[in-house]
Amino acid sequence: MSRPLIIAVDGPAASGKGTIAARLAAHYGLPHLDTGLLYRAVGIKVLGDGHSVDDAEAAEAAARSMIPAGLDQDARLTTGEAGEAASRVAGHPGVRAALLELQQDFASQPGGAVLDGRDIGTVIAPDATAKLFITASAEVRARRRWRQLTARGDVIAFEDMLADILRRDERDAGRGAAPMIPAADAVLLDTTDLDIEAAFDAARRIVEAARASR
Repeated sequence: MSRPLIIAVDGPAASGKGTIAARLAAHYGLPHLDTGLLYRAVGIKVLGDGHSVDDAEAAEAAARSMIPAGLDQDARLTTGEAGEAASRVAGHPGVRAALLELQQDFASQPGGAVLDGRDIGTVIAPDATAKLFITASAEVRARRRWRQLTARGDVIAFEDMLADILRRDERDAGRGAAPMIPAADAVLLDTTDLDIEAAFDAARRIVEAARASR
């Protein structure tokens, strides 16, 4: 029996990790979980229930009610508000603990899985077959997200988008609970100067090299 193929894809906002993870999942015929959607859903639920995203108790309660099915179809989770809320609730240890088992169960499916987020290779799936840390310059990531949001009609200045990206980077890397850092054995992939096809090809080669070394 072949070993399950577990691919951990981490990185900061708008680095391209979600797109790369989805492409890898399709290429290898594996289920894919964008774990960021879980945190976005928690944040939106907290706000929808009339609480502050800084309310750790309310955030943990929301996290314990999460079901991953269908989150990728919820347009509310692609907004800038959802991204900011996700970054805030992710700093609560209780939220991360509540979502830990759900994510690990997804990763442990018989054939394997692809998960993307900020602590997949370090916390969720430390024994993953392949670990990638996707990055890009803050300016390029801000430009990508700004284009995405303005294309659907959101009004936001590029300078504000860049400031938001930098603020989230600092919060994600500096939080006490599972900070966003590359796993020691992760392969860094900088997508600053790569289009999606080149980035996917580079990611696929990283995965193949990891599989061959097992």
